[in-house]
Amino acid sequence: MEVDTTYNGWKNRATWNVALWIQNDEGLYHFARDCRDYQQFVDDIKDTSGDSAIGYRTPDGVAWNDSALDVPRLNELITEL
Repeated sequence: MEVDTTYNGWKNRATWNVALWIQNDEGLYHFARDCRDYQQFVDDIKDTSGDSAIGYRTPDGVAWNDSALDVPRLNELITEL
C-alpha cells in the first residue's frame, strides 16, 4: 500500500493553507482572479494592504512567501480561477 505524503492533496500544509484561503475567502479569491500568477498575487496583496497582516500572511499565519510553498502549483491555481 502506498502512503500518501501530501497534505489534503497539496505538497505540504503551507501550500494547502494558502490555497485554502485563496479559494475560500471571497475577497482573496476575487483579488487572485486579477493576477497572472502567484508572484503577482503576493506582490499586489502586500502593496494593497499596507501594514495590515493580510499583506504578509494568511489569517492562519502562513507567510505568502514561505519558502516551503509549491509555487508552480499555486501558479496553476491562480490561472484556473
